[in-house]
Amino acid sequence: MTSVRKGQAPAKLGRNEFHLVFSRSFMDPAFGKVAGELAAVEEIAWNNYSESHKAPTTRKAGPGFADPEYELSVEWIAARDRLLAAEAVQKNPETRSRVLVINGAARNDGTCPGEISKSYRMTQLAREVLEAHGIDVDILDLSLLTSDYDRHIHPCKACVSTAMPLCHWPCSCYPNHSLRQTNDWMNEIYEKWVAAHGILIVTPVYWYQTPAVLKLMIDRLVCADGGNPDPTATHGKKAEEAKALELAGWDYPKHLADRAYGLIVHGDVAGIEGTRRGLSDWLDWMGMIDAGSFARLDRYVGYFESYAESHDAFDRDTDFQEEVRNVGRALGQAVSELRAGRLSSPNRAVRSPRPK
Repeated sequence: MTSVRKGQAPAKLGRNEFHLVFSRSFMDPAFGKVAGELAAVEEIAWNNYSESHKAPTTRKAGPGFADPEYELSVEWIAARDRLLAAEAVQKNPETRSRVLVINGAARNDGTCPGEISKSYRMTQLAREVLEAHGIDVDILDLSLLTSDYDRHIHPCKACVSTAMPLCHWPCSCYPNHSLRQTNDWMNEIYEKWVAAHGILIVTPVYWYQTPAVLKLMIDRLVCADGGNPDPTATHGKKAEEAKALELAGWDYPKHLADRAYGLIVHGDVAGIEGTRRGLSDWLDWMGMIDAGSFARLDRYVGYFESYAESHDAFDRDTDFQEEVRNVGRALGQAVSELRAGRLSSPNRAVRSPRPK
């Protein structure tokens, strides 16, 4: 049995340090009116932190789990039940087709930039085409992370790098109430992915890479590719048990495979082709099916022109606008073919000798 390496984590905060950190969220003088109440809340938060109350409300897992007696978080159980319900609808041939259109830009006019993103405008062009094709469209606007109150996608903790079975589907790392890592958006986002027959990602390039809001979601989707749907098999986050499970043989289930996808990547100077290729490779790895060459688009908007006029440049580029619509058309057609049984992954019957 390989050993579990230790020695990186810092010691917990002391009481005085905790007070300083806790108080940073209440610096507005308006909170002075409730200083006594805040002190009482802080004391409870301190106790929860020092006693590591990650999942304070649990119940026995029950039938269908490796250890029915194990106490599972009720929040995780609720998320899992929603995914199972969404999957049942998605696999029902009588339901309408659904495409999830994702805006990967961090900009919107409800926060500092004061202006909508070009990516968002592209999602609306794609939406119109898909809806005209008779497809239900679900818009996931990741820019809400920058403008909504207390909305979060907390970062992936890379449980999979310890052992794949330690990475639970859906993710069980959050919420962590002891660290106030709450209001995590991902359980809703997992449900949107599961419910969809097709995925369309629209993203700009920031500094040669995808925007942070999009990368946060991508990292947290690692549990969809090989993740463990039964946290009782590892009794929560028991690294030793997870390592033993993986070494005994793990089947790396692909929970989001066999959905069609399209991509629209745009930029102003550089980085669009590499970003588009990286996203395509990632979606291919998860077992998704690309909707053809017309559904994989990378283009510049206002190449080396001013940022101030970038929306005007997009207005002028009617060919690009039509290419965006073509991505929607190609994806819509792929979804129809997929659901009719005329399109499938050619890799479905092939087993990789390197499944991780």
